[in-house]
Amino acid sequence: MRVRASTVNRTDCGFRKGSPAVVRLFSGLTRPRHPILGCEYAGEIVEVGDHVTDWSVGDRVVGYNDSSFGGHAEFRVSRTDEVMVRMPANLTFEAAAPLLEGSHYALSNIRATNVTAGSHALVYGATGAIGSAAVQLLRAVGAHVTAVSRTKDLELVRSLGADRAVSYEEEDFTRMSDRFDAVFDAVGKRTFGECRQLLKPQGFYISTDLGPWAQNPVLALATRWGSGKRVLFPIPGLRQAEAEYIRDLAEAGRFTPVLDRSYRLEEIRDAYAFVESGQKVGNVPILP
Repeated sequence: MRVRASTVNRTDCGFRKGSPAVVRLFSGLTRPRHPILGCEYAGEIVEVGDHVTDWSVGDRVVGYNDSSFGGHAEFRVSRTDEVMVRMPANLTFEAAAPLLEGSHYALSNIRATNVTAGSHALVYGATGAIGSAAVQLLRAVGAHVTAVSRTKDLELVRSLGADRAVSYEEEDFTRMSDRFDAVFDAVGKRTFGECRQLLKPQGFYISTDLGPWAQNPVLALATRWGSGKRVLFPIPGLRQAEAEYIRDLAEAGRFTPVLDRSYRLEEIRDAYAFVESGQKVGNVPILP
């Protein structure tokens, strides 16, 4: 396929740096196993193999692959068993490229908590790729969403469907009187101890980060057998069915990846520097 757009995201940055250290088991112990990164991409099929029946030349597709990557290239070869869906007709290549990375992390966390219609959830870091997807996906299942962000982004998170928007710059959200079925730390900057009082008696705390001293996986095991507040640390994975679910939501206008700024492929070093600065909102597309 000809790659029409890709992104620089948290997964790419982790594999580029080999950080945290556990990533090196997958990215390469001493040097990068895959020198061309880019785990998500949107493009157009220009050639198919003799035995390919599900895809045709000219099909517009969106794909995700955090095993072999390759989105930061002009052309990419995909196997038919890779996760790939037809591009939503209502999105451009630039808007479609970030369809699957942040959203599949968010969806994995949401489904682990069994949040359903009427549940109350809080999303901290609601403007990142994962957080902005989480707000929209929670609304899609009918949950009531409180989104925590910087002051300047409050209108953005409201536009994503948040019932309530809270600025962490103006108040300590961990001291709110509200209680939630689930608290999603989409940026991995808080701890279970700080957020515990926000949870209902059988509520769940999920972070996208290991936490200080890798405490979150340990706490997930320690709280697993109790009947009270729990930490969950699901291992995210994206299957074809989940990708199609996300694509269908996008096509119905119920999920739209948030875009910050775009870079050309020759500016990719600047794109990585910006993403790693921690200042981005939503996603950062890469265009050829």
